[in-house]
Amino acid sequence: QVQLVESGGGSVQTGDSLRLSCAASGRALGGYAMAWFREAPGKEREFVASISGYGGSTYYGDSVKGRFTISRDNPKDAAYLQMDSLNTEDTAVYFCAARSTLVASTNIDRYEYWGQGTQVTVSS
Repeated sequence: QVQLVESGGGSVQTGDSLRLSCAASGRALGGYAMAWFREAPGKEREFVASISGYGGSTYYGDSVKGRFTISRDNPKDAAYLQMDSLNTEDTAVYFCAARSTLVASTNIDRYEYWGQGTQVTVSS
């Protein structure tokens, strides 16, 4: 069983940056692909980014491509989401997720473990 805890959310202005962290416990993260999803008010949870178990492959949602960067540090059992050039449409609760395979996926249904989420609010 993997427990995930997100941190790093907050309130920023358009154009600012934030770095989200996802800390894992219970199991070493090295065997798990990781992802970030987000859920805005009144909208379905959507894919943001994912990374394979050893970090060799990354995938991004179209709306964040070129602005967000996903990374991981397996010895620290952590994953990160660097968010640059934030805009108001990035306002959402951001969730960290893990699946017990090395292969990353963009499909929300493929992820078995979820954190509680961290709020990101971007104002103009």
